[in-house]
Amino acid sequence: MKLRPRRLITPIVLVAGWEGAARAGVLSQDKLPAPSKVVAAAWRLSLDGSLGLHLLESVERAALGLLIGGSLGLVLGAIAGLLRTGDDLVDPPVQAARMLPHLGLVPLLIIWVGIGESLKVSLVALGAFFPIYLNTYAGIRDIDERLVEAARTCGLSQLERVRHVVLPGAMPSLFLGLRLAFAAGWLSLVVGEQVNGQSGLGFMMMEARDFSQTEIVVLGLIVYASLGLLSDLALRTAERRTLSWRRGLRAS
Repeated sequence: MKLRPRRLITPIVLVAGWEGAARAGVLSQDKLPAPSKVVAAAWRLSLDGSLGLHLLESVERAALGLLIGGSLGLVLGAIAGLLRTGDDLVDPPVQAARMLPHLGLVPLLIIWVGIGESLKVSLVALGAFFPIYLNTYAGIRDIDERLVEAARTCGLSQLERVRHVVLPGAMPSLFLGLRLAFAAGWLSLVVGEQVNGQSGLGFMMMEARDFSQTEIVVLGLIVYASLGLLSDLALRTAERRTLSWRRGLRAS
């Protein structure tokens, strides 16, 4: 991915303005500390190893939840998209369930799975499931039926039609679903780790709040945002390489 230096202008200006406002007293250091204080906190926590440990815990939870929720969403989305029976049996309950805010299910999930690791992983899995399911389903259903008929006419078996027509046609939607799933997964993890956590970035932020260490709270938010941006960048890079045959509109 080619980095355009102009894309860095706005972030640099915002950070510089934030630093200047904090040093001038426009922003209260108790409410929003200067970026330099946040960097100092990050350096301190990196040296004692606590930031790395919390980061590793969060990444492991996110990876497990995304794997579970993403796999389930992909399988059920494919079943509902490819099979009429699957559409009749799978899609109605999923469409009804997606209307429920999954973060609003925290009290019920606590009753079901407790307040341990299962709660955090379940929240991430729920956050990842619906974007992948919906985009897999839509990606399959949006394929031009004439392409499938042409493949059938050419003698391709059902499995070959899925491999050579359905899968390539659904890939753009699937990648979009993955990007949305990662974003929802990180959002869910923020909430999950603040419920009786003993480790992870969310726990680090809650502990810092109790001691009025606002710079650590801001640091946690920045780390979460950085993880989201890095995962999205990785997915966009994979999408460009996988779908190199596709030529979309480029900004002028």
